[in-house]
Formats: sequence, structure tokens, C-alpha cells
Amino acid sequence: MTLTLRGLLLAMMTLLFATPALAGQVSHQRFASETLGREYPYTIYLPDGYAVSNQSYPVIYLLHGSFGTDRDWTSSGNLRAVADRLIQQGRIPPAVIVMPGSFSWWVDGHNEAARTAFFEDLMPHIEAAWHVHEHREGRAIGGNSAGGYGSLNFILERPDLFAAAAALSPASYSPMPPGNSSARRHPAFLDDEERFDPVLWSQLNYTAYLDDYLAQSQVVPLYLSAGNRDPLDAEEHARRIYRELVDHQPEHLMLEVLRGGHTWRVWRTSLPSALMFMGDYLDPPRALEE
Repeated sequence: MTLTLRGLLLAMMTLLFATPALAGQVSHQRFASETLGREYPYTIYLPDGYAVSNQSYPVIYLLHGSFGTDRDWTSSGNLRAVADRLIQQGRIPPAVIVMPGSFSWWVDGHNEAARTAFFEDLMPHIEAAWHVHEHREGRAIGGNSAGGYGSLNFILERPDLFAAAAALSPASYSPMPPGNSSARRHPAFLDDEERFDPVLWSQLNYTAYLDDYLAQSQVVPLYLSAGNRDPLDAEEHARRIYRELVDHQPEHLMLEVLRGGHTWRVWRTSLPSALMFMGDYLDPPRALEE
């Protein structure tokens, strides 16, 4: 194909004046966790311009699912491209997104103290090592499957820490996980004889925090989603969570049902809505204090 001179000039002008695409940076980090007695891995997304902005940013924690890793959201969830696009479109504020790794279900289970490590090791490390807000209105948390379970637990237990949350196909099964759930074979819930521990599940599930959460006035806005063909029936469990919270926070609750199962296709589809929902409640970047 041959370009005319006019066509060539138009193409050059388009390249010259086109708005450059934002490009956030993703890197893999680790630090020494006193709680875990080992290094704690996490993947971090830094918005375009972070290094030269002299600003503090809101921080979003994104938790992975059962038997997952800190790299799942970037390798399978398309996190970087989605965050770049939403920030460029002004749909969410520029934010630091932290994707921690855990061998547990984000609980202090039989295998490791993942909940304690998150609150006492990871969050203080992130706030010391990176330019992020250190107040409630500057933090949000979300996750898929077991990560949704963890996110729901964390906001019900500590509503003072998070401005908003998202639980995608949350594995927050009540009263017990279904027979095909990986919770029944995960080390977090296996006792010394390698049997699923129903007592521990009940003690650590979101229902253990629900009454105290409903008894206080502070609410954490929550986005819920699930696939309509989820083999673990996450849709029904998400609907149950919705019913339990809707009277308490009717204007700060959203449920989205998507076509699909318990898969990354569903989670990739709902990720933009989850980020936009949380972003609406987050403080924007602001100048660092001298």
C-alpha cells in the first residue's frame, strides 16, 4: 500500500499530537515477615508518573484465590492493562495496587498466620516503603474466590481500616464450604490428621465478624460479583452476603451477576467494575508532606 504525501503528513500529525498512553509499572517484591518467619512476596503496580510525582497515592490491596500466588492478578487478571486504561479515562484515581502472596486463605489457619502477617507485617511495610496514603480513606481491598473471602473477613473485622472493598466470587461459604471447594483440602483448614476442620472454618468465616460489624455505625462499601454458572454456587453465597448487609448499608452495596463460572474470565470481566466501585470512595493522590 502506497501512502500519498497528504496521508503521510496526516499520519505524522496524529502520532505527534496523540495523547500518550499511560503505562504503569509492575514489579515483584519481597520483605522479611516476622510473623511468618520467611520472606513475604508481593507484586506491586505503580501508576504512570509515580517516580517523579512527589505525591502520596491511594492503595488498593488485591488478594489471590486458593493455591494462588501474588502474580495471579497480573498474569491471569490483566490487572496492568485494566488499571492503565481506567486511570487514563479518569474512571479511577491513580493508585498503587498491591497484590500479596499467601500460603493460606488469608486467615490464621493451621499452616500459617496469614491474617496477622497481613495486618502487622504487610500493611506497615507498604506504608513505609512506598508513597501511599496511611489513612482509612486512602485504602481499599478486594480479591477473587478465597481472596474475596479474605477481603470480606478483613473489612468486617476492621472496618476502621478500609474505605471500600470488592469480593469477586467470594468463597465465603456458610455454614460450610461445598464438597468440591478447595477449602476442604487446603492446609489452612486441615488438622494434624489432614482432615478438614469444621470448627476452625466456623471460627474464621465472615459470619464470626458479622454481628459486631452490624452493631456499629461505620460501613465499608462493598462490591460483590459472581458467575451465574459457578459450580461452587458463589452466586447464591454472594446473594446471601448481600441480604445480610443491605439493611445496614443500602446505598453502599452492589451485586453484579455475570455469565460464566468460577474462572478468570468472570474475574477479568468484573475487575473494571470492582476497581471503579472502590475508586469512587478513595482519596485522590496528594502532595507528600514535607
